Amino acid sequence: MVLFRRSRLLNKRNLIFLYPKSSDKNGNTFHVKFVSNNAAESVNVQLSNGVTLTLSTGKYARFTSGSVIASLGNTSVMTTVVRTGKSQNDSGVPLIVNYRQKAAAMGRIPTNFFRREIGYTDQEILTSRVIDRSIRPLFEPGYFYETQVICNLLAVDGVNDPDVLAINAASAALSISDIPWNGPVAAVRVGLIDKQHVINPTKRELQQSKLNLILSCTSKNLVVMIEGSANDILQPQLLKGIKVGAKECNKIIQSIMELKQRIGKPKLEIVQDNESKNDIEEFVRNFAERELRDILTCYTHDKASRDNAVADVKNRMIESMTNHDSQFVSNVTKVFYEVLKKIFRSIIIETGIRCDGRFLNELRNIECKVNLFSPLHGSSFFQRGQTQVLCTVTLDSIESSLKLDAVSILSSGVKEKNFFLHYEFPPYATNETGSLTKVDRREVGHGALAEKGLRAVVPKDYPFAIRLTSEVLESNGSSSMASVCAGSLALMDAGVPISAPVAGVAMGLISDPDNTDLDPDDYKILTDISGIEDHFGDMDFKIAGTKKGFTAFQVDVKVPGVPLTVIMKCIQEANSAKSRIIQIMNEVISSPTVDRNENKPVLDTIEVPLHQRGKFLGIGGANLKKILYETGVNIRSESDTVFSIFAPNQDAMNYAKEIMNETLQKDGEPVLVFGDIYTAKITEIRENGVMVTLYPTMMPTLLPNSQLDQRKIHHPSVLGFEVGNEIKVKYFGRDPANGHHRLSRKVLQDPVSSARNFNLTKGQQ
Repeated sequence: MVLFRRSRLLNKRNLIFLYPKSSDKNGNTFHVKFVSNNAAESVNVQLSNGVTLTLSTGKYARFTSGSVIASLGNTSVMTTVVRTGKSQNDSGVPLIVNYRQKAAAMGRIPTNFFRREIGYTDQEILTSRVIDRSIRPLFEPGYFYETQVICNLLAVDGVNDPDVLAINAASAALSISDIPWNGPVAAVRVGLIDKQHVINPTKRELQQSKLNLILSCTSKNLVVMIEGSANDILQPQLLKGIKVGAKECNKIIQSIMELKQRIGKPKLEIVQDNESKNDIEEFVRNFAERELRDILTCYTHDKASRDNAVADVKNRMIESMTNHDSQFVSNVTKVFYEVLKKIFRSIIIETGIRCDGRFLNELRNIECKVNLFSPLHGSSFFQRGQTQVLCTVTLDSIESSLKLDAVSILSSGVKEKNFFLHYEFPPYATNETGSLTKVDRREVGHGALAEKGLRAVVPKDYPFAIRLTSEVLESNGSSSMASVCAGSLALMDAGVPISAPVAGVAMGLISDPDNTDLDPDDYKILTDISGIEDHFGDMDFKIAGTKKGFTAFQVDVKVPGVPLTVIMKCIQEANSAKSRIIQIMNEVISSPTVDRNENKPVLDTIEVPLHQRGKFLGIGGANLKKILYETGVNIRSESDTVFSIFAPNQDAMNYAKEIMNETLQKDGEPVLVFGDIYTAKITEIRENGVMVTLYPTMMPTLLPNSQLDQRKIHHPSVLGFEVGNEIKVKYFGRDPANGHHRLSRKVLQDPVSSARNFNLTKGQQ
């Protein structure tokens, strides 16, 4: 290791450590790094809703490449950016984004055994993905340094959401760092309340909003990320929401630029050997361009055969290079796929025909089926091109609703969900092997998007918990939107009264490489993209909704922004495409089925008199547990006398009711008449009275000291009572509060008392 002398430069604001740009014996390059000890700076952004967004830096985490705290109200997020000092030999940015929500930020202690944050919740994963997708497209080409962005939730006020703050903090941290990044980017949340678009609505306002849209933009109104859901809003409302959000983003961008000018570090210089790369590209084109163009214009190829044909060309090219080292072969392989991408894109721009022979706005072939397996509550199969999805619906007790962790409840305001979707992407879907033991971030993200697409049409007061499982059997693009289509079919097959069928479609984009003035006419919009079009394209715009409106949307951009006009046109074409898909789905099933599935769960209620509640429940609820184990029927209390009964099917309900009737049967229980006199038998002597029974099968009831005698007594023993004695009592019905019998011996000592006398043990006298 070569050590370099450290020199110090002092100016009015910063104490700077300067490491000369040099190299060690391994070729590692050292660049200028700054460590500031007192350069605290901040900027304020006045948003249109009257709230001030503050971005501050220079005080905390000063060893990082960049550190920024974003605050909105009393919610604060600290974002740090760190890169390694050595470039990776990779074709993509090795970026890691971690968002952590701390219980301490909400004044809570984690409820797990260790009382500390363990693992990642779904909310943290989804927020990390939103941040990643907002910043990844803007890294400088050729930047392959491992980079980590960590967003720590410092404080949350329960009013302002921290996810949008985290995006802005990450943007500011990257902007002031030495990382070559073509930002800044700004993000806002847009709501729709009383037909008015609201910027960064509070959590309470968001509960009433028909739109929950997160939008990330760069300067010139270029969109880099969209994520959101809606309550079946109309197209004009969605388009206006995006325009309003993009306009608001400009204010934040200007403030980040101001912060960058004050304290920004010099950017790392990326040196690329373009001359050598051009030579390699010429070699690849001479060897493979004609064959690759033939493969990409052969419309009989499917995904597997096309991949095999391309791999065969690549392998033959590598075999022809016998006099080159492994590094040259690696570079040739990387350039080969870059050439393949350029050829693929040029064919679409030149001809308007895609590699599978479709026109730009043409859908792939669609096949739908429902009621695949009769024991299931609902099932469906949806195939679009070479993407296959199998969906199943399970209806269960409302007690089986998905319970959120304590921190997510406090941050999102949602305690539990009675409708949730689980997305599964097994490795065999792409002819690969892999682990099945955990859910990766991609599965969490795709499942959440598909769930958003369907949640708006599921009734909120549905009496069952609904679990929708989507398993991808084949994947060649847009499996999450196929999950929306299959999920809609499965819900209708299960008889869930959804308000309207829902379909999803993925839109793609190919731009002309010479389009330097961002002319919208140089963009080619692709409807229903396949896997290769997603991989080589500039954008993946997933959008779901009914024929009427939109329910979910997600935009992934792979270039430094897409013009608003192109986004608007994509939405218009997606609206037409999803209507065509719904029309195909309606030919299979167009409305929820009614009373078709014998295995469908059923709900009922039973009213139990208050005095029989203990007998019905059993000791410690033993009777209800017995019914659950024997029949699978779940019984829960709704009030003191009413119980809700959930049964997996009608047969189980009938069986459970038989058991309940046997428990509550009144064999040998006579009818007691209000005001009559009965002979009671003492079964126990207590401090506060005596326990008596009026007939052999009766549960003992208390005759208190106050009702034993006209005189005031403190213990029954003063009257000479013993267990087994018989006494006369008068019956006054049941206590309406607790259902217990009300008896009195005292009133019989009054000479005007009724003379009627009944002995229920020996019969009436």
